[in-house]
Amino acid sequence: MKKFILGLMAIGILTVTFTSPVYAITPPTTEAVVPAPKEDLLEAEALMARLGEIRAMDLAGLAKAEKKQLRNEVKAIKQDLRKASQGVYLSIGAILIIILLLILVL
Repeated sequence: MKKFILGLMAIGILTVTFTSPVYAITPPTTEAVVPAPKEDLLEAEALMARLGEIRAMDLAGLAKAEKKQLRNEVKAIKQDLRKASQGVYLSIGAILIIILLLILVL
């Protein structure tokens, strides 16, 4: 049983370390694309203001369809804010794998 687990770990590590990267074929561009940070900040502030308006609304008097429309709008705004943040998100599984690899290496 111990050899089986060690074998699975070795296969997993080899799979992660020896995979070949796949690059998307895109035509080269000669222009440098630099996003305007002020515009992004203004747009993010406008989206946050809209979220504040929606949260401040009294939803008890709205119809079911209107509530659904507001929910969809909130989801869309949150997705836009996540895309604008350009952060790196790690899942719980990825964090556990990283911790296990660090324990094995050290």
